[in-house]
Amino acid sequence: MFDTVLVANRGEIAVRVIRTLRALGVRSAAVHSDADSGAPHVRAADIAVRLPRGYLDIDGILDAARRSGAQAIHPGYGFLAENAGFARACAEMGVVFVGPPPEAIEAMGDKIRAKETVAKAGVPVVPGATGDLSGWTEFPALIKPSAGGGGKGMLLVRSAAELPEALESARRTALAAFGDGTLLIERFVANPRHIEIQVLADGFGNVVHLGERECSLQRRHQKIIEEAPSPFVDAATRERMGSAAVEAARSVGYAGAGTVEFIVPGGEGPGEFFFMEMNTRLQVEHPVTELVCRVAGEPLDLVERQLRVAAGEPLGFEQDDVRLVGHAVEGRVYAEDPRRGFLPTGGTVLALREPAGFVPPGGALSERRQGFLASGGQEQELGQGVVSSGGQSREAGRELLASGGRVSRMPTRVRVDSGLAEGVVVGSDYDPMLSKVIAWAPEREGALRALGDALGETVILGVPTNIAFLRALLAHPEVVAGRLDTGLVERHLDELLTSTDSSDISVFALVVAALHFHPEGDESGDPWEIADGWRLGERAWTRYRLEAGGEIVDVRVRGTRDHAEVAVGDTVLTAGLGPEGTATIDGMTRRYIIAGAGRSPEGKQWGAGRSPEGKQRVGGWEKSPRDNDTLWIASGQTWSVTLHHPGDPGDRAGASRTGDGTVRSPMPGTVLVVKAAVGDQVQAGQPLLIVEAMKMEHTVTAPIAGVIAELPVRAGQQVAMDAMLAAITPEEA
Repeated sequence: MFDTVLVANRGEIAVRVIRTLRALGVRSAAVHSDADSGAPHVRAADIAVRLPRGYLDIDGILDAARRSGAQAIHPGYGFLAENAGFARACAEMGVVFVGPPPEAIEAMGDKIRAKETVAKAGVPVVPGATGDLSGWTEFPALIKPSAGGGGKGMLLVRSAAELPEALESARRTALAAFGDGTLLIERFVANPRHIEIQVLADGFGNVVHLGERECSLQRRHQKIIEEAPSPFVDAATRERMGSAAVEAARSVGYAGAGTVEFIVPGGEGPGEFFFMEMNTRLQVEHPVTELVCRVAGEPLDLVERQLRVAAGEPLGFEQDDVRLVGHAVEGRVYAEDPRRGFLPTGGTVLALREPAGFVPPGGALSERRQGFLASGGQEQELGQGVVSSGGQSREAGRELLASGGRVSRMPTRVRVDSGLAEGVVVGSDYDPMLSKVIAWAPEREGALRALGDALGETVILGVPTNIAFLRALLAHPEVVAGRLDTGLVERHLDELLTSTDSSDISVFALVVAALHFHPEGDESGDPWEIADGWRLGERAWTRYRLEAGGEIVDVRVRGTRDHAEVAVGDTVLTAGLGPEGTATIDGMTRRYIIAGAGRSPEGKQWGAGRSPEGKQRVGGWEKSPRDNDTLWIASGQTWSVTLHHPGDPGDRAGASRTGDGTVRSPMPGTVLVVKAAVGDQVQAGQPLLIVEAMKMEHTVTAPIAGVIAELPVRAGQQVAMDAMLAAITPEEA
């Protein structure tokens, strides 16, 4: 085994790899950009090296390996994980690349070549075309970057009229994300399931599969919920798909951990399947495999297996040694807004609460968090199905499973892989995934329920996320029944968005925000200094204009923070803030977490948003004065509430609507293309600009017909969410 390994990545995957290195007694070296100098992965590592030119700088990473004394580099996923040139550069320097040979990366990294290679090995592939795609005539069809992955640049084309613009957009995204604009087109399989097989191979020709993962729940062709095993796959299909995946890996001389992805046509039961691509790296969703997979009765750590294979060790087990136990489901927590078409968001993490769970692979188990397998039960072979619990619960959150008569460690129900910490800034330069929450249970129903509960315990204030949407999706009847396909989210989107609404929580958030914006009582003892609205006759109301969920609401308060009347619209409530983050409204008390406006997560104020030193701060981090007018509140759901002052532009009639001709950025990002100029006559719906964030493009269109009066942005300029991009003077009637 190596003495020192450099982790050429950031965020949750870097933390995940470092955890295994620590468990193996291997010294870990992190790398970081200037923006990530205080990030969790940097603090978790034994040493850290600055990358002046960022995470894609091969020379910089190799220099960091030299300076840190690393004998191997683990690339994680993304960035350089599937870069054959990087793998070769490591070999030339004498550093081990923890991944497959560069020849295998090249063969599978090019989707066109990959399809040709696996087809020769007898693996079924989806019909498609390469080269000049402008003459494709079978629709609907799917355009894919040949060098890509993760859904970036993938576009569904429903007619020949859409094809030219789709090809242009996909090629532009492919060049930006992967440095290669080569595309392919494939027949679109209606209502497909996305099922993948985890494979593991060594340098001695041994290849095994570790069962399947169901990855059909997606938005924008990117996975958001994954599970293992698939509720759709039976034993015979698992064996056929597993064998095909093993042959695909063998066909390119694969070594290490990899994933072979298949598309499975929808239907009542398993049938045909087609090779889609092979990811020559660790997958984001690998934890669900780790939680259900047992090798000779022991839990599996895929990162450890990667490292051992890279160090020249054989697998040490065969296919018959692999078992699946129970069911695991993962939810990806993204910085995105489902109501804005899942566009990326951003901000500073002001407060963070993540569910307690067991320590994942590579970490030491604490007494409070560890669970054990019960003895005396039976397991079935991988091809024969899934083993359910044969034991009894010792206490809440700890499951006991059979393991063939031996006592061994078994994870409890919830695992969190996260790269977050309070104060972390989420920008538009990197992928919007923040963390992963994974739950295990003896059966699928329990795993879904456990994941929903764990997501309910997850609080991220300061950055809009998809947590509420994930919880709604997990509870959807089709998901609960296991009737999944890649179009499910899109078909039921309106229903899922509606189910995330909760009007009573909205009122709760408005009342809590108003009370926090309300001045505190005076401690001098002078009754005339108490800000309770008292005057002769009756107490006066203090009016607050609060924006939440895109709407501006008048909220009035009279009284003190701990005992007040609060009017939301025409409804008058009795309310008060209590100790330890509690609020009581009309006799109902609930806990909450709050951050922003110079307040700590416990709700303590630093005086008009200032620290004792007088610096503007939110959550201990420098912010602009305007940020002091926004509160983030969590109580079962998360809300941001912004205080509007008299004369704010956003309070003018129509000012925040598209009808006034103001064009605003739908997300924080970079202006990629400007398609119009000041003085141009435009029609409603005409494309004006393209804004890109996290390698995803969004076309911004004219809200009304008229003449462009202002266009203050240029290509390459960074813009904030809701920043003005253009102003259109409407046509005269």
